[in-house]
Amino acid sequence: MSFAEFDFSEFEQLGKSLRKMQADYPRFVEDCIRELASRLLAKTVARTPVGETGNLRRNWQLGPVERVGGGYSIELFNPVEYAPYVEYGHRTRLHTGWVEGRFMLTISERELERELPALMDRKLRRFMEDHLR
Repeated sequence: MSFAEFDFSEFEQLGKSLRKMQADYPRFVEDCIRELASRLLAKTVARTPVGETGNLRRNWQLGPVERVGGGYSIELFNPVEYAPYVEYGHRTRLHTGWVEGRFMLTISERELERELPALMDRKLRRFMEDHLR
């Protein structure tokens, strides 16, 4: 009867890589969320009308990434009081009628949703390649 010798060092290295990958994953997710939120912010700012003062465009802000339940959350907001009226439209007395909304955030969200699969595929591949080389 003969016994074969096996070198398990590659399996041990794979185990180490997978543990490191698991430890780094929450940071990876937060970085992805920040990047996506930054892209959404840039798209939204570009679509926001400047108006007379530029106040609306200048006041878009991102909140911090927060853990919520089993997921993460980040808020993109504009504290300018008339921001919802520009986004969704409003009734006016001056022009007696309805001023259409600009939907700068709504359109930007839809555009980012279309781009999301390719963006996340690239980021996830890079993350896995960095850990499993």
